[in-house]
Amino acid sequence: MFSTHLVQKGLDVSDPTAGAASCRCSSCPSPTFCRNCDLLLGLDGFYVIDVAHRGEVMVVMIESAPGVEGCRSCGVVAVGHGRVEIELIDRPWGAGPVRLVWRKRRWRCPEPSCPVVTFVETDDDIALPRGLLTRRAVAWCVGQMRRENASVRGLARQMAVAWGTVWAAVKPLLAAAADDESRFAGVRSLGVDEHTRHHGDQRKYGPKMLTGMVDLTPSPDGKPRARLLDLVPGRSGAVYKQWLTERGERFTSKVQVATLDPFHGYKNAIDDELQDAVAVLDAFHVHALSSQMVDDVRRRVQQQTTGHRGRKGDPLYGIRNTLRCAQENLTDRQRARLTAAFTADPAHEEVYWAWRIDGDLRAAYDAVDPRKGRDQARRLLHTLRTCPIPEARRLGKTLRRWRDAFLAYWTERGASNGGTEAMNGLIELARRVARGIPNADNYRLRMLLITGALDTVINP
Repeated sequence: MFSTHLVQKGLDVSDPTAGAASCRCSSCPSPTFCRNCDLLLGLDGFYVIDVAHRGEVMVVMIESAPGVEGCRSCGVVAVGHGRVEIELIDRPWGAGPVRLVWRKRRWRCPEPSCPVVTFVETDDDIALPRGLLTRRAVAWCVGQMRRENASVRGLARQMAVAWGTVWAAVKPLLAAAADDESRFAGVRSLGVDEHTRHHGDQRKYGPKMLTGMVDLTPSPDGKPRARLLDLVPGRSGAVYKQWLTERGERFTSKVQVATLDPFHGYKNAIDDELQDAVAVLDAFHVHALSSQMVDDVRRRVQQQTTGHRGRKGDPLYGIRNTLRCAQENLTDRQRARLTAAFTADPAHEEVYWAWRIDGDLRAAYDAVDPRKGRDQARRLLHTLRTCPIPEARRLGKTLRRWRDAFLAYWTERGASNGGTEAMNGLIELARRVARGIPNADNYRLRMLLITGALDTVINP
């Protein structure tokens, strides 16, 4: 297809020094190559010599500028020995999928004693040896997966190739970046949380639960940020401890704050491997425990006073959602509904006091002065010890068991596991876009890329 076109233009396709057909653009200073086409190509040192369509695929033939080439073994000036055409998959542009046909120059070494007989020109800036995709096509795929949360199947469809072709080109790049230990440098605040990878058959898809480690170290300007560090199979203290051990003392000695949810397995790993770090119990999970305490009291009182679960028209059932609202944000109408429900029956007083305890805990977290908030939290711990409401006493027992990690929130300037939960949200979104990722290794690499874990060692 292309050779016939070149011969018609008066070019000898067997000559490695032959140029392209004369350009008809009046703005081009060169009589052989079209500057406008070369700008569209965007590959330095290469020129477009023809463009054609093969179905929906645009095929662009390129070649390097004529020049002198020395033998790679002896350095003697090589002699032209014809050409070799290879086809590369490029990133989509223009009307759709693109293929680059590179007319490589073949050279022959004229030195009889040289072990090299012939060789072909190479350029690693275009593609890796034996690579099917151009370097910029791989970079485009990585960028689309990282910034646009694109699926591999969607990228393959845009490039008119198979899923395996795209992933085979991208996976080695991601695996090399994931193995680079330099991405763990500078971690001073570390978060941990469990993550559900799938809900299918564990024998078929592997472990359901994963443990995710997240870098919560603020940016140099003090702004909060989060970056997933790793995902490992399992949900236990042993899994977290092993991961910390593998990072070594150089990593663990620099971690100053370790945030976590109320799971003693992770806490034991922090105590064993991060002796110099301060464990901080996540405020969100404490709020969840407190809110659950209020709901448990409401349900119990509902059963005791009515003998059945909440129904439409029951006072306590009508305020079930209002009880979860922050008290300082309640409207006058909401406050009136609460008052009416609390006074509807003397037994409802327990719900009122449980609601007040939840409000006191929220006030401690919202305190502007950390010292006042810490003092209020301490008083609450002491009060809950003798509280007549069983659910409140149970909450107090839980918080006393986590006393140091609970009170550390106010000494560590409000450190929380919120960034870790944000990473879980990104992972869930990526999993839904991909309609599930059965392979565990592929799942880990995809999530590390999407959540920014590889940004410090890979530049799409």
